[in-house]
Amino acid sequence: MRIISFNANGIRSAATKGFFDWMAAHNPDLLCLQETKAQVEQLNDAVFAPPGYHRCFRDATTKKGYSGVAIYSRRQPDEVRTALGWSEFDEEGRYIEARFGDLSVVSLYLPSGSSGDERQQFKFRVMDWIAPIFAQWAASGRDYVLCGDWNIVRSRLDIRNWSSNQKNSGCLPAERAWLNGLCEQDWVDAYRAVHPLGEDYSWWSQRGAARAKNVGWRIDYQLVTAGLRDRIRTCSIAAAPTFSDHAPVVVDYAL
Repeated sequence: MRIISFNANGIRSAATKGFFDWMAAHNPDLLCLQETKAQVEQLNDAVFAPPGYHRCFRDATTKKGYSGVAIYSRRQPDEVRTALGWSEFDEEGRYIEARFGDLSVVSLYLPSGSSGDERQQFKFRVMDWIAPIFAQWAASGRDYVLCGDWNIVRSRLDIRNWSSNQKNSGCLPAERAWLNGLCEQDWVDAYRAVHPLGEDYSWWSQRGAARAKNVGWRIDYQLVTAGLRDRIRTCSIAAAPTFSDHAPVVVDYAL
């Protein structure tokens, strides 16, 4: 089973750059998108409905053209969930879950705190609130694949400019401790399972030719429950071609 996670930074923008042609060539069983930045009624064009895929969306209701997540799947889900119970988070369109038997695949978009302290504090509140939910999922007996833009690096290996970003959102010690705590307890970082010392990035600033210089961050992950660790076969970050300021994360599982 191939699962691709991708922050599109606008699904319509990514489509004009050929993303859905790229998707067809890579033939995923599931595609998890973040930052669709569109309402579902804006996605009636055939390009957004590739043959052979079921689509489910969770748009932002707080502001049009903001956030939004989606899942494309070859198999029709048994159930789709789009809310976790906190409206301040849910209405920003940050979570969607597709269930297939005992497997749950989640497209998740955690907040960024880079725009200022108010959003950083919201990010911390989300982290505190969602951690017990993750723990419940891990203990549920279901297999989970959490795909998404987590807006946090884990270590020095995940960011080119480590020292100069220690006080910046996404690389704050408290953020890293939180994410690493998840990975040390209940969750497996699929990329790290395959590439223990890898230094690939999944996001680059749009300033200062960061992508051309590969001054990037790895903030997009597929985290899986422990029972799936031995089913991870390959993991790659498709840095080229460019469809967004993020790159797709492609993982093959023996499922």
